[in-house]
Amino acid sequence: MTSIEDTARFRDAMFSYAPTPLKVLVRGEGARVWDADGVEYLDFLAGIAVNSLGHAHPVFVEAVTRQASTIAHVSNYFASQPQLELAERLKRLTGGDRVFFCNSGTEAIEAAIKVARRTGRPRILALEKSFHGRSTGALAITGKAAYREPFEPLLPGPEFLPTTVEALEAAMDDDVAALVLEPIKGEAGVLDLPDGYLRAARELTTRHGALLILDEIQTGAGRTGDWFAFQHDGIVPDLVALAKGIGGGFPIGALVAFGAAGDLLKPGDHGTTFGGNPLATATSNAVLGEIERTGLVGNARAMGELIRGGVLALANPAVTDVSGRGLLVGIGLAGPWAGAVATRALELGLIINAAAEDRIRLAPPLTIDTAHVDRFLSLFSQALTATVPAATEGPTR
Repeated sequence: MTSIEDTARFRDAMFSYAPTPLKVLVRGEGARVWDADGVEYLDFLAGIAVNSLGHAHPVFVEAVTRQASTIAHVSNYFASQPQLELAERLKRLTGGDRVFFCNSGTEAIEAAIKVARRTGRPRILALEKSFHGRSTGALAITGKAAYREPFEPLLPGPEFLPTTVEALEAAMDDDVAALVLEPIKGEAGVLDLPDGYLRAARELTTRHGALLILDEIQTGAGRTGDWFAFQHDGIVPDLVALAKGIGGGFPIGALVAFGAAGDLLKPGDHGTTFGGNPLATATSNAVLGEIERTGLVGNARAMGELIRGGVLALANPAVTDVSGRGLLVGIGLAGPWAGAVATRALELGLIINAAAEDRIRLAPPLTIDTAHVDRFLSLFSQALTATVPAATEGPTR
């Protein structure tokens, strides 16, 4: 089956996704993938920060195979050893106290919203240009109007703030149930928070008795060069939503509660049939264990520095800034050329993402090495050179 034939099948069988997929991918190994026509690509997106160990990593494959041959699902009427082991591992890695398992990032955010509702306070604060998921609750606190407005009215109460300490100080009072934010705004193009913002957010929420809810769905599991991005700032949140990289490609989400926040939902207040099933938790345990055993958190920090330095060293006037930490990297462009650059990169054999019209997002596997970085820099430079000069008189479409 060729990519062209599969694309026609995709259009006939699927809805709500793009009418034509970029490529039909059939297999992967490490940081490389191949499409149905046998073309090889360097994958610097990793399923949008999901494939922490890359593709077909032996530890991932063995964990899925072993657990699937033992017991895969038991419902939430029962516990399992992998579930308990993963809960204890996440408590240790985050410093949290209790864990709720679900199946995705948006579900982790939905659980966090229900915790916030249990405070009895009416207001939830979120940030402009934020992204927290596509379900109606998560969408209600997503600071991108284009995503929200077609589905309004949504959950009442969320308010969207500019990302400044001054705006947060002005909005915060004793009616606020929670402040929800991403330590780095991934979907917006990997936008960093201002220096000191997270510490100010912790101080203000504590002063007013509000919850600080961190969306670490994209930044967690070592991606930013710390196990979790909040640890870089030395603060302790009330709730942390996790997904993506903790499963390494297997769907799983989690909400970690710190202190009294873990007591706000009572038994029966929330649940999920598949959350924390043995197959998902065994796989997550294996992925996180491998990250820990092989020092991939430090590797993310080191490779991220190489990427950022390498992009800046290209000295291409089209590049305005390089943002993010570890292996969550944003590249700002001087014009709305990100889509054209990403398309040309794909033609050259490099997978990257146009997260905004003028921003490229990188989120490669945590396992990449210097050879991968060198290859990325070569291909990215070629994509920029081939695309941006033609785009300088106006947007390339």
